[in-house]
Amino acid sequence: MNQAQLQKMAEERLKDAKTLIDGSRWEFSYYAAGYAVECALKSCVLARMIHTAWIFEDKWEAKSCLTHEFGKLVLLADLMDQLNANLKISAAAGGEFAANWATTEKWAVTSRYEAKTEEDAKKLYAAIADEPHGVLRWIRTYW
Repeated sequence: MNQAQLQKMAEERLKDAKTLIDGSRWEFSYYAAGYAVECALKSCVLARMIHTAWIFEDKWEAKSCLTHEFGKLVLLADLMDQLNANLKISAAAGGEFAANWATTEKWAVTSRYEAKTEEDAKKLYAAIADEPHGVLRWIRTYW
């Protein structure tokens, strides 16, 4: 899968999440919204690989990209400094992005097996899709 495909998948999964919310399908909406972030971050990992010609400071294995954990993907994409800076700026300016990140990073691939409420689904979707403080908007600047 290439960057463009991952980016399109991220956008489509976010649309799916909204459609599922509109249909009162909370559990899979929650999962789809988080999956959008996973795809977006994996696009950022590919961007780093292309930009650095696949050079990483530490020895790593390609299979480490198979993770579903947002924190690990942020590290692989070399975005931790940018994320921390944005969280700091957000905290000083009302905290919208920081709150959205905190909500989003609670998602896990195993959420597909968990009961989720309307509030859970709507809160995660909003944290990801919010303009101008949404998590996906921030990720788009790096993919």
